[in-house]
Amino acid sequence: MQDYIAVVGGMNVDIGAKPEGRLIPGDSNPGRVTLRPGGVGRNIAHNLRLLGLDVRLVSAVGADEHGGLLLQSCAAHGIDTSLCLRAEDETSSTYLYITDERGEMRLAVSDMAVTARITPEVLAQRLDALNAARAVVLDANLSEESLRYLAGHVTAPLYADPVSTAKAPRLRHTLPKLAALKPNALEAEALTGEREPEKAVRALLELGVGRVFLSLGAEGMLAGEGERLLRLPCLPCRLVNTNGAGDAAMAAIVCAGIKDYELEKSLRLALRAGAIATECVEANNPALAELADSGAGPSIARP
Repeated sequence: MQDYIAVVGGMNVDIGAKPEGRLIPGDSNPGRVTLRPGGVGRNIAHNLRLLGLDVRLVSAVGADEHGGLLLQSCAAHGIDTSLCLRAEDETSSTYLYITDERGEMRLAVSDMAVTARITPEVLAQRLDALNAARAVVLDANLSEESLRYLAGHVTAPLYADPVSTAKAPRLRHTLPKLAALKPNALEAEALTGEREPEKAVRALLELGVGRVFLSLGAEGMLAGEGERLLRLPCLPCRLVNTNGAGDAAMAAIVCAGIKDYELEKSLRLALRAGAIATECVEANNPALAELADSGAGPSIARP
């Protein structure tokens, strides 16, 4: 085991739009449009770096300008991309989203075809590096076939983010191998058929997940382990943008896992990370590094 976390998942350019006033559907809304590096896997990797961890990212980009931008951004933040794949005949992934005037995401479209290039064969070539990690984080942008391969061959503790209701079912056969899973209520329902959060968490635990951290949006988070369920509210914050809050919480959950934090301490760390993320217009808030400075993060060098 080496002192790094491996993240396997999506990396894309985020094109975001926020109106100046109330969002009016079906109309042209004056506002601001931004273009930034993003993607669930990349965002989690970036947040793990902010928390003081060394990170190796396994992802795929195209041989286009956006692909170069993504790799350069990772390098600038100290994320090791030597395990990434660059597809010469494919475009890089793009995530287009629109928020309301408060920063709450209202609509999004993702074009992530290049992620299909992360096949079991590609992963097999990187298996030694994955198994040498302290933990491996997966996102459901990967194909079900690739997720099954990772669940069957990776010996390091596995953590997973379902990404969306459409992609969450890809994780069904992976659940018994997961140390922790971070769904929202809709993703948990897609995996279990249970609409009530408490029933969904219990169902996921019965399916073999070690810990479940179910995001309830503005109502906080529900965590479960064994027979224990714990629900805590969101922390006060100055809401700017919710895009990326879940990725920050996921990074905190991984950090808590490798430090063997008990359930409540892990949940509180996830909520703190999510709150910090919402106070920044970007998906990754540099202020997350404060958690590492405060002793909540791992005791290794920060970027």
